[in-house]
Amino acid sequence: MEPALIVGEAVEDWTGDARYFEYTRAANPIGSGHIPRVPLERFPASRHRAVRTGVVPFDLSAALGVTAGPATSPALLASFVRIAPGEQVRTAPVATSELYHVVAGSGTTSVDGRELAWAEGDFFVLPAGCTSVHRASADATLYWVTDEPLLRYLGVAPTGRRFEITHFPGERVRQELDAVEAAPHATDRNRLAVLLNTAPNDLTQTVTHVLWAMFGKLPVDAVQRPHRHQSVALDLVGACEPGCYTLVGRSIDERGEIVDPVRIDWEASAAFVTPPGLWHAHHNESGAPAWIIPIQDAGLHTYLRSLDIRFAPPAR
Repeated sequence: MEPALIVGEAVEDWTGDARYFEYTRAANPIGSGHIPRVPLERFPASRHRAVRTGVVPFDLSAALGVTAGPATSPALLASFVRIAPGEQVRTAPVATSELYHVVAGSGTTSVDGRELAWAEGDFFVLPAGCTSVHRASADATLYWVTDEPLLRYLGVAPTGRRFEITHFPGERVRQELDAVEAAPHATDRNRLAVLLNTAPNDLTQTVTHVLWAMFGKLPVDAVQRPHRHQSVALDLVGACEPGCYTLVGRSIDERGEIVDPVRIDWEASAAFVTPPGLWHAHHNESGAPAWIIPIQDAGLHTYLRSLDIRFAPPAR
């Protein structure tokens, strides 16, 4: 018996967006150039110092092929927030994680009906769903990193908070770094640094479940040997004198030195991007100590077991 034909029924064709690629031609769209690589790019301090009050994004979206909004890396957006004394800036990103480092100045942030006071050297992180008003009591510059680009790519908004508002006073951060430097065999380590962590993210030992944050010192005449990882580093330079720089390259030789490196000279309160998978080493030939503050999406990579951090062998 023939099936009955339901009058008015239409057969939907769901194949309009289907595409097919031969495996070897499409398995590596980064290597083939179909997806742009993360650029090695600098953000000079003059760009944010020229602004009295406002948000100055470190926007590489055009180079990344990102069309949905500003981005510094595929997953993260770094910006500088400038606030003149007595003025304010409002932020309300669609993000799971916000990290602020106070480059200069002092002020307060009103969030969730409370007020957080901050000063030069402090860090603080805000979870999803925060609408904040930042006010300066002294001319202020904040380095601000969020995971907005990642959420835009996924087409999602946060459904809950993964950590609480957390403040890391600059004085305490420096005390922790001093203790690291004073420990036996400190100079034998690849770097002198403190990693920031929030208690709910002890699994990854990162400052949020997405973001990783380090406060590191580069002593006089020090060379931090080459290393690499699959997370993008949004590096903020702290205090430094001319003669501090980073060498970046795709490979190392049998002595653990970077082959054909590109040199990135440091500038205080400036930022630069270290792309994933590239070897990089920090050098201080300035005669004065220097500080570096890398922010990465290494919380996410650590959870995915894809960070793949590697260190060059010790110099002989």
